[in-house]
Amino acid sequence: MAARSRGPRPLVLSLLLCALNPLLSQGGKLLLVPVDGSHWLSLFGVIQRLHQRGHDVVVIAPEASVYIKEGAFYTLKSYPVPFRREDVEASFTGLGLGVFEKKPFLQRVVETYKRVKKDSALLLSACSHLLYNEELMASLAESGFDAMLTDPFLPCGPIVALRLALPVVFFLHSLPCGLDFQGTRCPSPPSYVPRVLSLNSDHMTFLQRVKNMLILVSEGFLCNVVYSPYASLASEVLQKDVTVQDLMGSASVWLFKSDFVKDYSRPIMPNMVFIGGINCASKKPLSQEFEAYVNASGEHGIVVFSLGSMVSEIPKEKAMEIADALGKIPQTVLWRYTGTPPPNLAKNTILVKWLPQNDLLGHPKARAFITHSGSHGIYEGICNSVPMVMLPLFGDQMDNAKRMETRGAGLTLNVLEMTSEDLANALKAVINDKSYKENIMRLSSLHKDRPIEPLDLAVFWVEFVMRHKGAPHLRPAAHDLTWYQYHSVDVIGFLLAIVLGVVFITYKCCAFGCRKCFGKKGRVKKSHKSKTH
Repeated sequence: MAARSRGPRPLVLSLLLCALNPLLSQGGKLLLVPVDGSHWLSLFGVIQRLHQRGHDVVVIAPEASVYIKEGAFYTLKSYPVPFRREDVEASFTGLGLGVFEKKPFLQRVVETYKRVKKDSALLLSACSHLLYNEELMASLAESGFDAMLTDPFLPCGPIVALRLALPVVFFLHSLPCGLDFQGTRCPSPPSYVPRVLSLNSDHMTFLQRVKNMLILVSEGFLCNVVYSPYASLASEVLQKDVTVQDLMGSASVWLFKSDFVKDYSRPIMPNMVFIGGINCASKKPLSQEFEAYVNASGEHGIVVFSLGSMVSEIPKEKAMEIADALGKIPQTVLWRYTGTPPPNLAKNTILVKWLPQNDLLGHPKARAFITHSGSHGIYEGICNSVPMVMLPLFGDQMDNAKRMETRGAGLTLNVLEMTSEDLANALKAVINDKSYKENIMRLSSLHKDRPIEPLDLAVFWVEFVMRHKGAPHLRPAAHDLTWYQYHSVDVIGFLLAIVLGVVFITYKCCAFGCRKCFGKKGRVKKSHKSKTH
């Protein structure tokens, strides 16, 4: 018994040693194929830590990228594409402004479909120009990379990894249409695992389970317009039949930027690693400008307001509604906003083009956080124990907001339907009602109670794949099964055939016995009656 309590478990100890001692790491070469926007921004911490540990990181990106630029911790290799940076910026801006347009439901669906189709074609063309850039691909093949790190939200990275025969690590929050479940071959019973955009919790009523099942059945068709062209492109490049599931199933390890403090409990697979809160690691002292804003707020403190990296300005009418609401609270509001200042902007509201969100939320005077419910913002709110007023705009933001609201960590408002009074009341509630602060502090305590920091865990698994050229021992055999083998349809059919055969033979034997026994007695009685007559 004494021997069992001498120290931490071997796995935890090895993780800590790898995280704390850079000397244990030998420099390798890592290829990084990112997705532009907030997806790219979340990779900074990992890239910097890998660079510090002696690894050479090469980033491949289109020349028209908006956020992906030259950096001190990596080498950027860009390639030409048939569109301009302004086209990408217009796509981002259109996505943000389109959320605030009040239109009939059917019209919104049609316009969203057209926008998604147009943007998908733009991004697909970038991937195609990368794969058919023979000079660049030949250079990458000769570079001797140990592994690839990529975001599978756009599956161009997996195609490059298959062409270069590199083990690949996926870095993501989630994928639409259940592609992450398909790629990991992880069971996801619809009875208690809510689908993306369902807004269900893990405790569903009968009608909610019906809704969940309908989404499960239909979601594959909805994502076909985005992802099926990548399967066709991969088939052309690799000269063999490739499906979307083949691309998603190529990962050695999946690094999910989530955990079960935010998300509901569900089954997981051995190669799924959860690193939620990885973006909270880099915290710096406030600049003099923002320190002055915070100090001037007095005892009331500050409210941090940001709608993410893609939405920094909104229609004038909605901006005036929000400005009116912000003027009804005594706190100083720091609002990231690049549009024309609303004419009714109150004295307590300060507009800035950029703000150090995580650093401000970590300040003791932070009282509330108005967020679009992106995964970065949600985790920064959890890490710093700041209750939230959530204004989800699109994608998985609705689900993120729902989960935080069900845990009592904040309130959710519909950004289109809310009034100035609604926003003001929600802010007063999360600031003055102690239950919201207590709930977010409880979530923060659970989130931080872990054997190793998310950033160190992510770096460990990237280096693990680099050292061992993959992780085939973590790959479930489910990837090698057909759909009917996976669901045991052939086994069920075989056993059912045996049962039916036994029942049929038993029935025939019983019928034959009955005819022999009861049929003979009947004939004897008939012959006896004929003799008496």
